[in-house]
Amino acid sequence: MAKNSPEPRREIGDSGTPITPLAWARQQEKFAEQASLSLLLVEGVQPPELLASNNNSICHAIQSSRHASLCDPYCGQAHSRAQAAGQVTFYRCHAGLHCFAAPVQIAGRKDLAIIGGRAFLQVSDYKATVDRLRQGDLSELFAEETFENVIFGTHARVRELAGNVQRGAHDFALQNSEVATTSLARQKADDENTDSPVMKMEIERLRSQVLHQSRFAQSMQYFLEKISSSDPQETYLAILSNSRDLLQAERASLLVYDEATDQLTLRAAIGIPAAITDVSSMRLGEGISGETLAAGRPFIVKDMEAAGIARAPAERQYKTRSFISYPITIGGRRIGVLNVTDKTGGGAYNEVDLTLLEIVVPQVALALERAEWQAKAAQFQLMSITDPLTGLPNRRYLEERLSEEVNRSKRYAQPLSFLMIDIDDFKLYNDRHGHQAGDLALKMTAHGLKNTLRSADVASRYGGEEFCVLLPQTSLQEAGVIAERMRERIEQTAIPHSESQPLKTITISIGVSTFTETVNGAEQIIWSADRALYEAKSKGKNKIVFYREPAMGRRL
Repeated sequence: MAKNSPEPRREIGDSGTPITPLAWARQQEKFAEQASLSLLLVEGVQPPELLASNNNSICHAIQSSRHASLCDPYCGQAHSRAQAAGQVTFYRCHAGLHCFAAPVQIAGRKDLAIIGGRAFLQVSDYKATVDRLRQGDLSELFAEETFENVIFGTHARVRELAGNVQRGAHDFALQNSEVATTSLARQKADDENTDSPVMKMEIERLRSQVLHQSRFAQSMQYFLEKISSSDPQETYLAILSNSRDLLQAERASLLVYDEATDQLTLRAAIGIPAAITDVSSMRLGEGISGETLAAGRPFIVKDMEAAGIARAPAERQYKTRSFISYPITIGGRRIGVLNVTDKTGGGAYNEVDLTLLEIVVPQVALALERAEWQAKAAQFQLMSITDPLTGLPNRRYLEERLSEEVNRSKRYAQPLSFLMIDIDDFKLYNDRHGHQAGDLALKMTAHGLKNTLRSADVASRYGGEEFCVLLPQTSLQEAGVIAERMRERIEQTAIPHSESQPLKTITISIGVSTFTETVNGAEQIIWSADRALYEAKSKGKNKIVFYREPAMGRRL
């Protein structure tokens, strides 16, 4: 996950010495990229540094915060230790990162040093640091940026990089333009000493370890790319897809915990035969997922029967008896559960698979928390534009949408019509039968109006017993047909107590307006429909009236 580093902050070397810092920057970037480790060029206490290549994001987060002093005994004094020793020194910092400091000479300067590595070599070290970030002394740094470029490595790679950097700096100082050739020659010489069976086994082990670490490094990068998705469902599926690929699972599920209801709800699933909506929610402590989250510890089962766990019903079509159920938490707060099962090839899950999950779960937690906030924000936004009684969009939404459609009609010369609707004698109905009956009449009227519309039309509750309907790309004549269909539908709807009304049934009056050269703004369209509605009421109700622009531009 090498990241592009910025240009050097200042030139290296005395002002009288002509040097090319950009050339060394490229060389340092190359070393860092090839080793997938961090490199920093320093001239004293770090931070600051003269040049950073592929810096570990956890280091950057800590050293950019009020906790930077924690690093002082380690990277902070690495330059002085390397200069005093006159050779490479290795150390492990408070965050569990393995580093080296090497004195180097570049362009005649003998007071420089390279800090390198900054890598987790053990999963236990990484997990300990993550625990500090989740709920320990570094909890305020638990954010996406902190995990943007986490570095993992091996002892061999760290030591190899230290040697390569020293040789590279020496070659650079001598202005050796054939650094790469020299490095290859050395590598060829080293290869000649690796013919023994023991060395071959060690090389094969290291290759396997590098491949293993590459898998979860790529996985973490994938998660980070998906975290930025504005669609929560895309984030849920990205988490599952990546977990499935990483763990070689044919089946995976993601459940999210709602603290208010104390329930786990399935948000996404891959490979299960049932629809997500058919899977019931469960309370904390219920089922394997509920127990896992309640305990706050991962649950890995190699064989369900051996573990004394009853197999799932046959209709669920599981292929294996092994699974992992992993709790997702942030700072002790429960977020959800990730489940994987049916390992490709029929094998059982083991500690290696659990380790891979431990590596990526911090990213999963952040992605999941953000997705849940996005989902809640969308829900709150929907609630803010929805009438709670009828379920129709409210006046706020109607006015915003009408303005959009007016602009579209102006731009593309498209027709646009608008209906203002009022339930006739509704106050009398409410007074006679009470507000509960009135609320039911409003709901049934809203339902009747909505069922007569096309998919592009928008019905909304304007306030009280008034409704509006926005008819995009609809002429006045077409609007009249729709309005009559609505009027008839409500008149024929069997609303309780409707026979007590003056017209012996619940009826509506409708005013119709349309977009014209003079009626060409949202407020004008609403005003025109309202005037037509007033006229429909005055003519006996249960009628439809079209707004007509008066002669000489005067409104009646």
